[in-house]
Amino acid sequence: MPTCLITASNRGIGFELAREAISGGWTVYGSVRTQVSAIETSDKLGEKFLPLIFDVRDHDEVNDVAKTLDESIDLLINNAGIIGPERQSPLEMDFAGFHETLATNTLAPLAVAQAFLPHLRKSGNGKILTISSQMSWMGYRKSDTLAYRASKAAVNKVMQGLATELEEEAIPVALIDPGWVQTDMGGVHADNCPIDVAKGIFQIGQDLDLSHTGKFFKWTGEERPF
Repeated sequence: MPTCLITASNRGIGFELAREAISGGWTVYGSVRTQVSAIETSDKLGEKFLPLIFDVRDHDEVNDVAKTLDESIDLLINNAGIIGPERQSPLEMDFAGFHETLATNTLAPLAVAQAFLPHLRKSGNGKILTISSQMSWMGYRKSDTLAYRASKAAVNKVMQGLATELEEEAIPVALIDPGWVQTDMGGVHADNCPIDVAKGIFQIGQDLDLSHTGKFFKWTGEERPF
């Protein structure tokens, strides 16, 4: 039975990804931050959902939890992310909030990938997907939500580097643009249904191979520019 690890699996895209994986016969290890969230999410998703309690920003905690797991992981989906502080323009930046955004959106995906890399290697068919954003695109100069934009542009570069390092081990790494999604972050007026987005992302994860490593894809499957 294939296994995946999905960070921030208790709501939004992460929850729908977990539900999609389970419906396809996968066992899902899902990160949540509290015991309460672990119980609530397990009750909703059933016995094939196995919660792992850690905060993606706490690298020691991530490593400690990874060491408790003996099973292989076939697919890691770095889904956890935040929109950033209220003040995040170039002329009025909440720098503490910017730091927190980078910690969650940029540093955490790499820390989680490093911690669970032994489990991906054990699979023999391990793959890594990281949720980025269309707002990371370097082709325009919008200055709003700058901390979020910068954190996602940075995670793109981090994951490109990881793809290069893991290519010889045949572990592909790719990035996903989920579009504007109807979640707590995206709001009710967003374009895309999280169920549809989750289905698209998970299909990309299942199809991912070395020919796709280091690339950036829309949730619908088309490759997109960085």
